[in-house]
Amino acid sequence: MILYSYRIILDLLYTDIFMKNCPHCGSHSSALKYLLLETKNFRVVCDVHPIIEGHILIISKNHLSCVGEYSQEIFDEFTNLYEKFSRFIKDMYSSVSSFEHGKIGQTVFHSHTHIIPYSGDPGDIIPEGEEHMATISSLESLQDMYRKDGKYLFFSIGKDMWLVDLKLGAPRFFRDRFAAAFGNPERGDWKEMKRDVGTMAKAQQELGDLQGKWTKYNERIMM
Repeated sequence: MILYSYRIILDLLYTDIFMKNCPHCGSHSSALKYLLLETKNFRVVCDVHPIIEGHILIISKNHLSCVGEYSQEIFDEFTNLYEKFSRFIKDMYSSVSSFEHGKIGQTVFHSHTHIIPYSGDPGDIIPEGEEHMATISSLESLQDMYRKDGKYLFFSIGKDMWLVDLKLGAPRFFRDRFAAAFGNPERGDWKEMKRDVGTMAKAQQELGDLQGKWTKYNERIMM
């Protein structure tokens, strides 16, 4: 009983320390600096280390691991935001894709879904072949997969969605692959990217342009 209680205390201390240092938990974190929209359960922000201009994150306010872990209420709110910002990116940049490291390949262990402008071939993202991809019809499949395996790798291009073979999972799995597909492999590793003064100066301009596009777009749809 004493050993059991000791383990509970250690788990609580670890969780407390981890969440205090999570870049997606504190509302004043630099990761959340370029806010586009805040709702009851989410913050939608410009990724401060964008792979390309138009790189957006949908981040849960609660410290959850991935979309698969969302309650029905939070999931419904997420899907509305996902559709809203997918339309925005498609309208502004003529293409849209998304990806999420569902508890595999994460470097920030707090749910965040990436939306980016991309219209390339899925084979450029998964060159290992179609046998390593499973087509899905909706985001609900993320929750089904999470309940089944406790993790997943998800990406989309346009309206097409896939789950990827978990055996391929690695840190920054999709970031590295999309960055390479854009011809910006140096932007895959965000920790290294933020140390590159030249790249970050260009990124700052892209972030400002994206915020400006969102402001004009939002004003137009609210009219």
